[in-house]
Amino acid sequence: MKTKNNFKIGSRMARSYSSSFRNIFFSAIALTGIQTTLKAQPPAKSDEPKVEALPVYTSPKWWFGAAAGANFNFYQGTTQQLNSSLTVPTAFRHGQGLGLYLAPLMEYHRPDSKWGMMFQAGYDGRGGKFGQVISPCNCTQNLSADLNYITVEPSLRFAPFRSNFYLFAGPRLAFNLNKSFTYKQGTNPLYTEQVANPDVKGDFSSANQMLVSVQVGAGYDIPLSSEHKKMQTVLSPFVSFQPYFGQSPRSIETWTVTTLRVGAALKFGRGHLLEQPAEAVVQPLAVIVAAVKFTVHSPENIPVERRVRETFPIRNYVFFDLGSTEIPNRYVLLTNDQVKDFKEDRLEVFTPKRLSGRSSRQMTVYYNVLNILGDRMQRNTDAVVRLSGASMQGKPDGIAMAESIKHYLVNVFGIKPSRINVEGRIKPRAAAEQPGATLELDLLRQGDRRVSIWSDSPALMQEYQTGPNTPLKAVELVDVQTAPVDSYIKVNVKGAKKAFTSWSLEVRDEKGIVEYFGPYVEEEASIPGKSILGDRPSGDFKFIMIGQDGITTRKDTTVHMVQWTPAKDEEGMRFTVIYEFDNSKAIVEYEKYLNNVVAPKIPKDATVIIHGYTDTIGEAAHNLELSLARANDVKKILENAMAKIGRTDVNFESYGYGEDQKLSQFENNFPEERSYNRSVVIDVIPHK
Repeated sequence: MKTKNNFKIGSRMARSYSSSFRNIFFSAIALTGIQTTLKAQPPAKSDEPKVEALPVYTSPKWWFGAAAGANFNFYQGTTQQLNSSLTVPTAFRHGQGLGLYLAPLMEYHRPDSKWGMMFQAGYDGRGGKFGQVISPCNCTQNLSADLNYITVEPSLRFAPFRSNFYLFAGPRLAFNLNKSFTYKQGTNPLYTEQVANPDVKGDFSSANQMLVSVQVGAGYDIPLSSEHKKMQTVLSPFVSFQPYFGQSPRSIETWTVTTLRVGAALKFGRGHLLEQPAEAVVQPLAVIVAAVKFTVHSPENIPVERRVRETFPIRNYVFFDLGSTEIPNRYVLLTNDQVKDFKEDRLEVFTPKRLSGRSSRQMTVYYNVLNILGDRMQRNTDAVVRLSGASMQGKPDGIAMAESIKHYLVNVFGIKPSRINVEGRIKPRAAAEQPGATLELDLLRQGDRRVSIWSDSPALMQEYQTGPNTPLKAVELVDVQTAPVDSYIKVNVKGAKKAFTSWSLEVRDEKGIVEYFGPYVEEEASIPGKSILGDRPSGDFKFIMIGQDGITTRKDTTVHMVQWTPAKDEEGMRFTVIYEFDNSKAIVEYEKYLNNVVAPKIPKDATVIIHGYTDTIGEAAHNLELSLARANDVKKILENAMAKIGRTDVNFESYGYGEDQKLSQFENNFPEERSYNRSVVIDVIPHK
């Protein structure tokens, strides 16, 4: 489809204590989506003079600087005996105040790690005023406290999203510098001639010279210098919460201090020079932006929905909750009376208790895995299975998990115990957690705490496959897809990674109504055509790409879109290839399945759309590459299969969607969902 591109560069553009803490904390989390890292610019052809490449430095590991902030201090408890010579008539209870915080700092955190260390030591003001009270003489009493400390605060730093947002927590050691007070007693308002007592100033007695408490907080690093500078500067707004326990100023009475600190740190560090090719050059920004190519590909006809016959593999893993050897209640478990009514082609009758809306039919199939296994073993009396339980708690725990499944199959489906063998392992044979792994271990170990179902019976397991990772034989589903994969609009902004920190889309219809999509950081994006067309049969739409990187860049193109409803007798096909964690190569047995099962079913002149996915474990950029590698792996196998039989009529397309949760087939809440997301989906679209 021909499109017309227009190009325009815009002008430069500029950029109660518990409830307070929650508001500030969640505001800080909202900043996690901000991307501030700049990319080094590679060579580009231009008639303008070339200049030497600017040096590029890594982000520093060590940072030094200073922090300043305001302490919002909240007093609780009571105090009445101020010192040995002064006990006031009425106890003071609650109060609040504002104190100054100043401290030099030191931090260590590797750019590629979520973890790091922080250390601050400095002046910490905890002063405040108690609420006014009335003495027995009907006189007002006021008390202010001037508490100051030298504070020492080592903390553990954690960046959960590998972004500039971070959390920190650690102990606080405070050494008292000042413990003075000012006490004022007013007069009885009934005696107007009464003379007020002079202010009493002194030091609190029984003051704790050292306090040991804790703090938790959050911050966000805002780079003030580019990666081309060896000396790098960061401004880091932060908020921390220091609860009352361990913060009693005195060893007598019940007075405690809770503090909410809001401030900012200015940090400096030295980066290490990255080596660059000697011939590297840097082009002016305008040249780089001008080289960006913006294209929009829309299918000639956008299908509204399509009837699809899906061959859905059943993952041969049953995942167990940590600390339990009982089958989780999200799996469908039958009673003895229900077994006679169970049929694979009527699984909608036996739905799980908890089910997400995405791919609900497919997950209903999976959550019936034990019932499908029991039903098949009833019908194939020679079939034998091995249940391999894997648990980091030890082999006995793994055996107990496997025994719970065996007990279910024996007592509910009547399978002979001799046909079910069990074993225990520390890790499964295809473990997600590999030696030396340090990141997201909780999620990896959730996936490794499972029972693998293993059998050599072709009546139970996927054809052309053997071994402990083989899925159960697939179930056929017939469904209607409301947004078929061939209805997606493909938007490509070639060169966006070099030119922009991010880009977004405006889509304007003939009436001027605008829809917004993005922002995106990759060079490709996919949008369901129906989300743009809605109920309209057709329309002309203006796509405007808006790139951001200090300047706002716009490129636009116009696309004509037509909605189309396939004939009722037209039926697509869908197949799924499941991959193990972080693996991009199909096992040999899957190659046989693709060659012998999938390839022969592809009709003449069909379009085969292959789309790869990953779970959300790991870096998003790596997952995007991994998903495309998986899709291309399957594409290569099928292309070779077609070539062997002399067929050149099939059109293959492959896409990688990574961990994009708007496009992924399943949720990522449970290990079984993440397991199914590590897959390649093959859609076979018949010729129109």
